[in-house]
Amino acid sequence: MTTPTLGSQALSYEWIKFRSVRSTLWTTAATAVLPLLGAVFVAATGSLQPDDTVLGGSLTLSVVAQMLAAVVGALVISGEYSSGTIRTTFAAVPRRSTVFAAKATLVAAVMYALALLSCSAAYLVGDAMLPAGRYAQGDPLPALFGIAASFAVAAVLGLAVGTLVRHSAGAVTTVIGILLLPSLFGPLFGNAERWIVGLSPTAALEKLTQTSDATSDTVGSLGPWPSLLLVAACTTAITLAALLLLRRRDA
Repeated sequence: MTTPTLGSQALSYEWIKFRSVRSTLWTTAATAVLPLLGAVFVAATGSLQPDDTVLGGSLTLSVVAQMLAAVVGALVISGEYSSGTIRTTFAAVPRRSTVFAAKATLVAAVMYALALLSCSAAYLVGDAMLPAGRYAQGDPLPALFGIAASFAVAAVLGLAVGTLVRHSAGAVTTVIGILLLPSLFGPLFGNAERWIVGLSPTAALEKLTQTSDATSDTVGSLGPWPSLLLVAACTTAITLAALLLLRRRDA
């Protein structure tokens, strides 16, 4: 059994490493900055379509930021395998499943808080800079919480993939493929398209940014919230597979 003391020690240790690794730190910074840059660019250039929402237009770079959140999750574990420092980690915390749980808790919490703050700020920037009354306003608050959750889910997905793949480049490539492939190949599956596309975290994010005018019967859409729940369920399955692999190594 994992004791609370061991778990808190593992979380503290992971937080120190998270702040110390440059690749993770810079990728996290880029995740935070991109939504703001997108909001400023769109507002300054007036490049929105008439049917865009203020929230959707302000978060035009949110999909790229979400991919970076997944990359952060992948690097948190695969970077240690690539550099060999994972041996030190497991020496400090012998239970590998405890290490995984600490990493998952950390990346989910950091990315949720970061995305909520960054995307909220981007929305406020867009709302201030875009012409008043030209685009649908909607109620952004529920959507912003869902968007932040989608970032946290993407980060945990990246962590699970990194645990299974272990090689940094391979983990990053794999997780980006998982994010994009359902949306790219969904139209090939006919009537099942709405379910296939619903598996994509990027599609769920795009629907959440358009909740002011998106409806559940949109072609190829499960609706923003069902899509997010489906993505979370699939991520949970992949995460449990990674955790099971680590538990078997603990045995």
